[in-house]
Parts: sequence; structure tokens; C-alpha cells
Amino acid sequence: MVYLDNAATTFPKPLSVLRAQNAGMTQYGGNPGRGGHSFSMRAGEQVYNVRKKAASFFHTEPDCVIFTNNCTTALNMAIKGFLKPDSHVIISCLDHNAVYRPLWRLKEAGLADFDIAPVYEEDPERTLRAFARLIRPNTCMIVCTHASNVSGHVLPVQAIGALCKRNGITFVVDAAQSAGILPTELDTLHADAICVPGHKGLYGPSGTGMLLLSPESPLPQTILEGGTGSVSAQPEQPDFLPDRLESGTLNTSGILALGAGLDFVQKNRNAIIRQEDMLCSMTEDALHAMPGVTVCPHGKDHVPLFSFSVEGMHSEETAAYLNEHGFALRGGLHCAPLAHQHYHTEEQGLVRFAPSYFTTQQECRQFVSCMRNLIKNMNRKLELHA
Repeated sequence: MVYLDNAATTFPKPLSVLRAQNAGMTQYGGNPGRGGHSFSMRAGEQVYNVRKKAASFFHTEPDCVIFTNNCTTALNMAIKGFLKPDSHVIISCLDHNAVYRPLWRLKEAGLADFDIAPVYEEDPERTLRAFARLIRPNTCMIVCTHASNVSGHVLPVQAIGALCKRNGITFVVDAAQSAGILPTELDTLHADAICVPGHKGLYGPSGTGMLLLSPESPLPQTILEGGTGSVSAQPEQPDFLPDRLESGTLNTSGILALGAGLDFVQKNRNAIIRQEDMLCSMTEDALHAMPGVTVCPHGKDHVPLFSFSVEGMHSEETAAYLNEHGFALRGGLHCAPLAHQHYHTEEQGLVRFAPSYFTTQQECRQFVSCMRNLIKNMNRKLELHA
């Protein structure tokens, strides 16, 4: 089976990640920050080392690195934590349900209002103007994806961040598809918060993510309270980071493995981008040449993934055929109905192609051959029914 669903989670992982996770379970078994004994202290030191790595990677301070169990949790923490009473939020038409659903619930509860900015793949300036037009006097936050998980299109987040700075608006970036691929430094993007998964482009394990805060950003409100190992005598949640936003026991082994993933990406970043871009280009060009196959538009700026449809087939049917023939790709709506509405594919969905650093040219050529056979079979069926 050839795995081509790396936009959902990268697989396989580097061996260094597996070794680090194993070390977390066999060598650093204490609960970090929950005792003065050696086991706890050693685990805490290892976790802090990963904080420092992440802080360097995203240009922030170690205490501004908040470990979460995924990107969705980080986005919920940022959206609900920065939200002001009776305020207004702007998102993009390419955003994931991890952004759309929390704001929908808040709107239904009468706690906030939000608008959806259109995106123009071939005109980033027009996209920026679309966001600017939606700003109201009570707009407190703009949240948007850095790169679409459906088309791969990259939004002009640096310009949107600068727009937020000029207007005193909090800016939250969903970097689920860009972390490890594109520049995602907080200062570069003018972001108050960047939310990332550990298990995608950072090559860490499932069950890991991070909320990266700018040292200049306001202190978010909490959406979860509990034990932090600090100021335990007081009923109030701590007012300092990272403790304020990290209630409960941390995923030590996962965090250590995420640290190894950060090291892997830092060392191989240029090679990763070259490999994934090359594989996407050669495969997309081949699919463009196939009659009946339509590739979703992504504009000039895009991360190495793309989605496509086959005329006369629902995306789930196409994905099932590919799975039967040894290729793992995801069909459907990819938890991003707004994006599919934008691309007018909400009825049939799309099939997403997403290679990783470990995908080979041979595997992509085999996938292209399988797609050619699929088209031939479709044409035969049409001829029989003609």
C-alpha cells in the first residue's frame, strides 16, 4: 500500500522520532512539573528542551510555547481565549471546521458574530482587500488558514497580519498545512498566535500540537482549568505561561518525539520542500493531461498538495477504487465544507494527493498509472452504455 494522505498525518515517521518517543516511555517516565524527585525533574528538563526548540523554530519565548493534543485544540484555545464580549471575528472561505465550528457555536450562543472573507487564488491583493472590507468597529480577531487543506492555496497571511497590526486586531494563524513547509515565524507573519499540529509537516506523533503565542500578545482566557503543579494552594488558574494554558499531565513521550520531529525538519527542510514540490508537480502535470480529470485550482502560491475529481465518479468512489489498487488517498470534504463550497465541489467532494519526504518518484508513477487505468475503465463503461 502506497500512503499518499500526508496532509492528514505524515507516515512513516523518521526513526529519530520513534526513538525519542520510546525514550520518553522508558527513560523519562516521571510526571514533569509534578514533584521534586529526580524522575519528575528529568522529565521536566526534557520537556523544557523541546519548548526551547519550538520557541527557536517559531520565533517566540519558551514560556509562550503551549503544548496541546492537536491543532484543533490549539485553535479552540486561541479563538475562545482571545474573544471579547459581543465582538466580531473574520475568517476565510478556505478555513477548516476547527475554525468554523467553534465560531458557529459561539454565534449560535449569542456570544460573537463572524464573517467569511472570500479568497482569490490568482489575486492576493484582492484577497487582502476582502478581509479589510469586513472589518467593523468591534472586530477583535481575524483567524485564517495559512494554506488550504483542500487545494493547497497559500493565503497572504503576512499582509493580513500587517492589516491586523494597523487596526489593533488579534491575528491567529492556522498553520496545520504550512508548519514545517513555509516560513511560520510569529514575527514574520505579524501573528499573535500560530496553531500547529505536531503530526503533519513537523513529522511528530499523533496526539501532539502546539499553540505558539507572541510575547507581545494579550494573555488568553482559559477554556480548561485544573492542576498545573504551580501555585496549587490558590483556586484561580495561574496568570503566567505556560502553566495558565497547560492544565493536567503533559504527553511527555509525545512531546519528546515532537522535539525529534522539529530537529528532523530543521535539518532537512530544504530537501523536504524540494522533494514534495517535485512529486506534486510531476503528478499534477500527469493528471492534468488525463481526460475527465479536473485538478482543483490553487494559484501560484501553494503548499505541496492538490485535490482532483474524476468526471462521473463521487470522490469517495474514486478513493475506494484507489484503495483497492494499493493507494491511500482521502476523498470527501476533508472537514472543510467552506472550501468545497468555494470550489463548488460540496456535492461530490475531491480526492486529495499529499506526498511526504519519504514518498518516492516510483510510487507517484505507479499512482499515475493506476489513474490511467481508472480512466480507461470509465471510458469502457461509457462505451458499453452508449
